[in-house]
Amino acid sequence: MSIQNQTLLITGINEFVGLRTAELAIARGFKVKGLQTVTEKNQELEKLGIELIVGSINDTAIAQKACQGVDIVLHTVEIAKEGGKLQDFRKVNVDGTANIANAAKKSGVKTFVHLSSVLVYGFDYINRITEDEPLANEKNPYCQTKIEAEATILKHNSPPEFGVIIIRAGDIYGSGSIPWVIRPLSLMRQNLFAFVNDGKGVMNHVYIDNLVDAIFLAIEKQTYGEIFNITDGGETSWKEYFTQLAEIANLAPPLSLSKDEIKLFLRVRCQGQKLFRKEADILPESVDFMSRPYAYSLTKAKTILNYEPKINLEQGMRLIKESLQC
Repeated sequence: MSIQNQTLLITGINEFVGLRTAELAIARGFKVKGLQTVTEKNQELEKLGIELIVGSINDTAIAQKACQGVDIVLHTVEIAKEGGKLQDFRKVNVDGTANIANAAKKSGVKTFVHLSSVLVYGFDYINRITEDEPLANEKNPYCQTKIEAEATILKHNSPPEFGVIIIRAGDIYGSGSIPWVIRPLSLMRQNLFAFVNDGKGVMNHVYIDNLVDAIFLAIEKQTYGEIFNITDGGETSWKEYFTQLAEIANLAPPLSLSKDEIKLFLRVRCQGQKLFRKEADILPESVDFMSRPYAYSLTKAKTILNYEPKINLEQGMRLIKESLQC
C-alpha cells in the first residue's frame, strides 16, 4: 500500500503511543487526524498541524466525525491500569473499540489497526509463545478486556472493504512511557521501588519507534486478519532493565523483595492512600505485570513483515537519558 495521500486517524493521539506515531507518520508522508478524550490543548500536536477531534470513542457521533475522510485507523485508546472494576475496562477497551470500528467501517475506512498487548497471554505462559497459543485472562480486567476487544474487532474483518490488523505490543518504553519509565523513576526517587524475586524473568520491552515501524509495515503489507507479537526481541531480565533505567537517572539500583512482600506492602500503601482519598499510584496487581517469565515469539512478524527492531535497549536508554536532561 502506498502511503502517499493516505489519511491516518489515531485515537488517543495525545497519549504516549499516539503522539509519537503521529510524528513519525507525518515524517513518512501520511496526513494525520487525531481523536483525543481530553480538552486540554497539546502544543506538540498543534505544531504538527494535526486536525483534532475531542470526545469519547464511545460517542457514536464523535466516532463518525473522526472517521470521515480517513483511509486508515490506528486505535490506541484503552484503560491500561493493572486493576480496577471490570465494567470500567469493558466500557472503553471493548465497547469503545466496537464503536470506533463500526464508525470506521461505515465511513469507508479500508484499514483498521488495533493496538493490543502481549498481556492477552496472561502472566504464566510458555517460552517464545506464538500468536496461535491459547490466551489467559488471569481474572485481571486489563487482560480480560484486551482479549475481548481482539475477538470483537476480528468480527469486522472483511477485506478488501475493511481490513483488520492486530498488534500485540510488548512493554512499550520511551521518554513518555508512564508504566516503564516515568512511574518507576518516580518511585525510585522515593526509595519505593524494588525488584520482584531479584528481577528474574523477562522484560519484553519494545522501544516506541520500533513499535511504530512494525505498525507501518503491517499497514503497507496489508496483512488483514493477522495478529503480530511485537517486542525488541531480546531476553532482558527485569533486573537488567530497571538497573539501566536507574543508571541513566543517576539513581541507585533498586533492592529486591519477594513477590509476596511487595504485594503486602502495596496493599497497605493503597489502603493508606484510600484513607486520605488519594488515587493509588501503584496497585498490588502490578507485581504480576512485572514478574512475567519468558520472551514472546517474533517469528511471525519477522517472516511476514520483515520486522527487525532498529533501536536496541542501550540506544533506547540513551535517548531517554537525553530527554531527562532537557
